[in-house]
Amino acid sequence: MNALATHPIRALVHIVVIAVLVALGLSLVPAGSAQAAGDDVTWTVRTASNGFGAERTGYNYTINPGSKVDDALVVSNHGDTALELGIYAADGYTTESGQFDLVVGGAKSVSIGDWVHGGTDHITVAPGQSVDYPFTVTVPKNATPGDYAGGIVTSLAQEGETQGITVDRRLGIKITLRVSGDLKPSLAVENPHVDWNGGLNPFAGGDSTMTYTIHNTGNALVTAKQVAGLTGPFGMLPTSAGTIKAPPQLLPGEKWDVSVPIHDVPASVWLAATATVTPVVTDASGSTNTLDPITATATGWAVPWMVLLIVVVLAALVFVALRLRTRLRAQQKAREDARVNDAVERALGTKGASASSAG
Repeated sequence: MNALATHPIRALVHIVVIAVLVALGLSLVPAGSAQAAGDDVTWTVRTASNGFGAERTGYNYTINPGSKVDDALVVSNHGDTALELGIYAADGYTTESGQFDLVVGGAKSVSIGDWVHGGTDHITVAPGQSVDYPFTVTVPKNATPGDYAGGIVTSLAQEGETQGITVDRRLGIKITLRVSGDLKPSLAVENPHVDWNGGLNPFAGGDSTMTYTIHNTGNALVTAKQVAGLTGPFGMLPTSAGTIKAPPQLLPGEKWDVSVPIHDVPASVWLAATATVTPVVTDASGSTNTLDPITATATGWAVPWMVLLIVVVLAALVFVALRLRTRLRAQQKAREDARVNDAVERALGTKGASASSAG
């Protein structure tokens, strides 16, 4: 029986390791060619020279719904042995680190990974030789206009040094495609929030952080320019966040979380933070255009807690002092009243005794 079958935990660990190695094994190149090398295996991929141009930096198309284009990938083997490579197309996405990546082989693709087809899913490349891999991009008639991204990938699966682990080395080229039609670039700024963290020194201010999410709600690739800042009550004590790094180009539907540190913010009790996001769109010619800016606001507290604690302690001390003073006065009054009553009783008692003797 297979050892992995009798040890489910070990099998799970191996599956996780394989998934990590597969993810790390992809080299998606923006340049005209790239190289995957290791031990005695070396190969490169590049775009074919044809009517679309030579030495292209990637595959870039504008296609009408229901139309198709033909192109090719050139794979070269620089090693000493023949290469058996898997080859497939896949949809692209933006990672949490802002890098462009492709879904792993076998995962479902709904756009480019489903629209790109070649004659086979594997190729053999002899030592020192190159092979053209023709493929066709067919856009469905009902495809939604807008921007799509993916890639075409060559893959070599090799046994790792550890038993049961397969290393999938991948090398591919990005495909950017615009389906013709009504282009509607749009961004939304969602979930704005601001907080403030002051130090022990109530007069030194503190650091604030404004967070929000940029959501590509349109159908075009979009990035953005950003500025942010905050003020105290009634617009007083303005503080700027400085330069904010632009987000990566976001595909339609993608989101990007932004965290903006703002330093040296006075403890003004109340904060109003504002972020202005200006969408930037790249047109088919490669030129960039900006859209109307979007403004998001958030409010929060900037309470000098040390000062507040001091005030509370002082107020408590004053309250206790007043209570003690009131209690002392009440006790003094009670003693004085008792002394007067005692004197009166003594006086009345003496007079009564004198009257009785005279009778």
